[in-house]
Amino acid sequence: MRRLLAASGRCAPATRTHHGLFARAIQILAPPDPVSLHKLSAPDCGIVELRLERPEVKNAINWEAMRLLRGVVEKVEADDTVKVVLVTSSVPGVFCAGADLKEQKLMSSSGVREYANSLRSTFSSFEALSIPTIAVIEGAALGGGLELALSCDLRICGENATLGLPETGLAIIPGAGGTQCLPRIVGRSRAKEMIFTGRRCNATEAVMMGLANYCVPAGEAHEKALELAREIAQKGPLGIRMAKKAIDQGMQAADMPSALAVEGECYEQLLHTEDRLEGLAAFAERRKPVYSGK
Repeated sequence: MRRLLAASGRCAPATRTHHGLFARAIQILAPPDPVSLHKLSAPDCGIVELRLERPEVKNAINWEAMRLLRGVVEKVEADDTVKVVLVTSSVPGVFCAGADLKEQKLMSSSGVREYANSLRSTFSSFEALSIPTIAVIEGAALGGGLELALSCDLRICGENATLGLPETGLAIIPGAGGTQCLPRIVGRSRAKEMIFTGRRCNATEAVMMGLANYCVPAGEAHEKALELAREIAQKGPLGIRMAKKAIDQGMQAADMPSALAVEGECYEQLLHTEDRLEGLAAFAERRKPVYSGK
């Protein structure tokens, strides 16, 4: 460290300047967090990006990444100004390679079990977010990486995307929600085929089976996701939250009457909101509504 400071020509006695340079050097050398949260500025206020940033292991998810993902969930839920979350990668050519297998090799069987339980819990809490989430997939989304994308509401793929759950090839099964989320999205038979064979699919196939919402040219997935996020952010935020709740909880209901009861309860919660009155007034006055989230 002293050699690094000397190279700058500022290796001086211990002063405030010296300590400032030392702290700055530590920041430069320290690796970035594997997960970070960024609020977009106007005109995209209300949209935040969760970025995966572990280039050395293709965004493989370790204990630290899980801890930060749970922290993101808490921050987003506590912030009423957030309307949409984009889950994206800062690493070119990869979304997420899944679990950190090198870290798992150092664990005991009980440690691996704890890791899997923690990852499952992390993705479940992410799926339970009350606001829409959009996975921006360029390159590989495999194993836990695809399970993270499955926990999102929408998935946008660049045409270079590769998606799969290869765990059976390692004599295990997808253990972070894959065996439950995938069949609910693409159907039981397709999900069994993907999981039994460990086969990977491309972005075009993903759209055809309902696994992805859009396939766009490579490198354009982020722009398409941002386009969708902007559309969502313009709508009534309370309406969006209740729509997500009605869909998710209704899909888990035992029968259609129970599902419709869930919808009725969510609708009822919106009847006396300021946003509903603003929406009606804006429609009558032929202007764009200004929602307050109240």
